[in-house]
Amino acid sequence: MVTNPGPGNTARVTQGRIFMMRILYIFLCLLILCPPLMADDTHDAEAIVKHKLDAVFAVLQNKDLDQQAKKKEIDEIVTPMFDFALMAKLTLGKKSWSQLPQEKKEKFTELYIARLKKTYLDMLALYTDEKVIFEPPAQVKKKVHIPTQLVSKDRKTSILYKLYKPADGWKVYDLEIQGVSIIRSYRSQFGEILQNGTIDDLLRKMEKPADG
Repeated sequence: MVTNPGPGNTARVTQGRIFMMRILYIFLCLLILCPPLMADDTHDAEAIVKHKLDAVFAVLQNKDLDQQAKKKEIDEIVTPMFDFALMAKLTLGKKSWSQLPQEKKEKFTELYIARLKKTYLDMLALYTDEKVIFEPPAQVKKKVHIPTQLVSKDRKTSILYKLYKPADGWKVYDLEIQGVSIIRSYRSQFGEILQNGTIDDLLRKMEKPADG
């Protein structure tokens, strides 16, 4: 025996269909909108790095400035681009970082930033009239990777800038120089010291001038 659905059942079926149509519509909108949003992310992150490096090379090519003055100006240009505090935490590692008292965290971060800046600024200072080649950026989940090449007559250095987006805009949280992550490299060096010593041993070591 076949029964016709009552008015209540018909209304529920209609509401269910409308609900499913709305879900489908939202899903289609997300499919349409997400690629442009990702493209905007990579474009914005790349634009920041390009702008900063253009400013850096303008300083390097300024013959009216001595080397010390150039490094000071470059420091002021690139510092806002990096999240040095996050890089310090990532380098030391979650376990070691969480075990430090606040004053040791601050001391480590201060020494780490000084060392990291010296490494980066010394590398940039090798280049003056050379050029930077930007390769296509890549979206890696919510982060953006921007591969570049510093090219001169006698050297070529690949630098991969890894950025994430906190509330105050895109920030570099790691660099890969010639395929080697700065964070992983320092984590390995510091890990060896902490394996056989204490955080105070590490801090004393970091207070000595970095090589190069």
